[in-house]
Amino acid sequence: MKLSMGPGVLVAAAFIGPGTVTACTLAGANFGYALVWTLVFATIATIILQDMAARLGAGARRGLGEALMMSLSGPLAKFVAAGLIILALAVGNAAYEGGNLAGGVLGLEAIIGDGARKLLVGCLALVAAAVLLIGKYKPIERILVSLVLVMSLAFVVAAILVRPDFGALASGLVPSIPDGAQLTVIALIGTTIVPYNLFLHAASARNHWQTPDKLTAARRDSAISIGLGGIVSLLILSTAAGSLFVLGLDVSNARDMAISLEPAFGPAARYLVGIGLFAAGLTSAITAPMATAYALTEIFPAKTEAGQTNRFRAVALAIVAIGAGISLLGIDAVSLIVTAQAANGLLLPIIAVFLLYVMNRKSVLGDATNGVVANVAGGLVILVTLMIGLRGIWRAVSTVLGG
Repeated sequence: MKLSMGPGVLVAAAFIGPGTVTACTLAGANFGYALVWTLVFATIATIILQDMAARLGAGARRGLGEALMMSLSGPLAKFVAAGLIILALAVGNAAYEGGNLAGGVLGLEAIIGDGARKLLVGCLALVAAAVLLIGKYKPIERILVSLVLVMSLAFVVAAILVRPDFGALASGLVPSIPDGAQLTVIALIGTTIVPYNLFLHAASARNHWQTPDKLTAARRDSAISIGLGGIVSLLILSTAAGSLFVLGLDVSNARDMAISLEPAFGPAARYLVGIGLFAAGLTSAITAPMATAYALTEIFPAKTEAGQTNRFRAVALAIVAIGAGISLLGIDAVSLIVTAQAANGLLLPIIAVFLLYVMNRKSVLGDATNGVVANVAGGLVILVTLMIGLRGIWRAVSTVLGG
């Protein structure tokens, strides 16, 4: 059996960004191994949804935005759907891009020390823009796969240095929510099950797997890659639990963890976490604009392949530019991020419902349609994501009203 690493790795690269690294770090530092079950659930739920997106792209040969527009009959419904996607992806990912770039710079600062932060943000943005300017799927995929391998290796070795308590880790598989951990649980799930990854996966699966007979390979790639991504997240949590929680150290982000590890575990630990955080920031700084560009070019397609490529580049570079502006100019991104959280909280269950609907249309997918188990699993994930989405919307509204 030959394993081809492809679109699934891109999804792993997308959800293991600075936000996930920070959430896992804080979960381990504040609650030890108690929230391991949350990551396991989030990873399984992500595999379920992304498997549907992979089958849509590889089996039906359609992106999610394209399929969404085709399935809606009236112009009003299409307008509302397009508006929601633009708000959640274009506005949201532009705001999050600033965090991706800033997170990558935090990784560099953990390695080289504090310095010219604005210069580093600008350089990182230029690197992301240069990759996206390629405009072709295959070369971008190869670059991202390489970065994910570097990131994964860094966090694996960091966890080995810390030597996590496997008995305590196993006990964390039993669901429990310690006092004060509710928001951390939501953060861990929300940073793993990401709505824009559904667009990214369907589009990249269509581009990577050129014929429908590759469906089995696409599903295998999805399950293995996302499963490994979940393991990387677990390694980050375990590194924090095995060091910061045990030592009683207080940190606010992964950069703090990298610096805090050095006295107890040597300089190698700081460099490894720094490299991992840098790679996480850079991969997310590339995949967030990619997902936005795929979604918007599917909703508003160009008439020619060259026009589609140019439109892809323009959208992706715009997201990078806005994100860099937020980081470089000190623009307050809180209101943008709050809006994006509310939109994403609403978008995820809607898109998940749409996926479930499409995945039961034999006229679209043929033999690749959902079975009973997939439908039940998908329905359960939708219920959970709906509750998370409503909680996210409530938090966003409360923040606005409270401000």
